[in-house]
Amino acid sequence: MQVAKRIRSMDDWVDLFHVWREDIGLELPKDATYEFQALYDSDEATGKEIEFGEFAGKGKWNSLLEVPTQNIRDSLLALTYVQADTEFASVEQQRLLVNTAPHEYDFYALVRIMLEEMRHGWQMCDILMKHFGSSGKLEAQKLLERRAAEAFPENKQARLLGSFNKAVNNWVDFYSFTCFVDRDGKYQLGMLAPSAFAPLARSAGPMLREEAFHLGTGQDGLKRIIQGNRLPVSILQKYVNKWVSTAHDLFGKDESSTAEWGWVWGVKGRFDERAHNPDEMFDRKALNNHNRTLYHTEVADIINKLNGEIAKTGREDKLIMPSLKFNREIGMYADLHFDIEGNPIATDEEYLNYLAANMPGEADEKVIADLATDKAWIMDRKLPDSAWQIPGPKMR
Repeated sequence: MQVAKRIRSMDDWVDLFHVWREDIGLELPKDATYEFQALYDSDEATGKEIEFGEFAGKGKWNSLLEVPTQNIRDSLLALTYVQADTEFASVEQQRLLVNTAPHEYDFYALVRIMLEEMRHGWQMCDILMKHFGSSGKLEAQKLLERRAAEAFPENKQARLLGSFNKAVNNWVDFYSFTCFVDRDGKYQLGMLAPSAFAPLARSAGPMLREEAFHLGTGQDGLKRIIQGNRLPVSILQKYVNKWVSTAHDLFGKDESSTAEWGWVWGVKGRFDERAHNPDEMFDRKALNNHNRTLYHTEVADIINKLNGEIAKTGREDKLIMPSLKFNREIGMYADLHFDIEGNPIATDEEYLNYLAANMPGEADEKVIADLATDKAWIMDRKLPDSAWQIPGPKMR
C-alpha cells in the first residue's frame, strides 16, 4: 500500500489505519465495538525521576523539547517506531488463522491478541504523532506501508526485524510465536518501562499488562497441543527451533554501542534494571547479551515445564532448548554453523541439510493440516462467559 498524500494529523493516521486493515484482508467479526485508544499510566505509577544513566535523579522528559540533545531525540524516535513496527507485523502474520480456529477459545485468543497488538501499534503512533513532529508523522505512515515479507511477498517494503517477516501458517506456529516471540516483547517493553522519556515509560505498563495474556496464551496453547497427544514431539521441536532462534536475534548484537548509549541516556535499560543499584559497574556494551541471557533462561524453564506435560502423556520424547548458537543471523554466532545443542557443523552442505531436517517444512505443515481435520488434536479450553469483555479498551 502506497499513500500519495502525507498524513498531517492523528485523524489522517486513523483513516490510514483502517485502510491498512482492509488492505491486509483482516476480518475480525467480534471486534466491531472495540475502541482503539492510547492508554498511559500515571506519573505516580511510573515515577517522575530518571532512574539510571547520566541524567539519573533529574526529572523525566515529558516532551521532546525537554530532551537535551538531538542524538537522544533520534534514539527515542527509532525506539518508538521499531516497537510499533513489530505490533502491526504480528497482525499481518497471524491474520489468516481467523477462519481455522480449532475451538472457540482459540478464536477468542487470536482475536484478542490481534486487537491488542493493533492497540499497541496505535499507542506508539500516538507518541510519534504527538511528540516527533513531521518525522514522527512520516514514520507513523511508513508503519502502515511496510508488510511482513513472507506474508506479503509482493510488497517491496519488509518489516524492520527478521522475526516479523516470517510466516505464521498454522496454530502450532501461532502458539510458538506467542510463547517465544511475544516473550521478547515483554523484555523490550520491560527495558522501556523505566525510560527517561515519560510517554514511553507511561505506555509500557498498559502494554505489558496486555502482553501477559499473549505470553500465557502461547505457553498454554503449546501445553494444550501436547495434551492432545496427536502432534509428534519431533515436529513441535521444529517450531520451537524456528521461533526461539529468531527471538534470540531480536535482542540485537552482543556488543552494541547503541544499547550502551541507550543506557547512558536513560532511555532504555536492562530488563531487570530496577533490581540493580544504578551506581554499580557493568559492561554496558554487553547490555543486549545480558537481556538475551535472561530471556534464554526463562524460555529454558518453559521448555522444562512442557517436557513435564509430555511425560504425563506417557511419551519418552523431550523437547530441547535451542542453543544460543543455533540458526543465528545477528551477533557473534551469525551465519556460523551449529546444531540445536550448540555443537559445530563442519560444512555448508551439512548445515543446510541439518536445517532442512530440523526446521518446519511442507511435510510438517501437511501433518498439521491433516491433524486439524479432527479438533481433538489440541485440547479444548472452556471460554469464560465474560471473555468477550476484553480488558483495557472496553467492548462498547
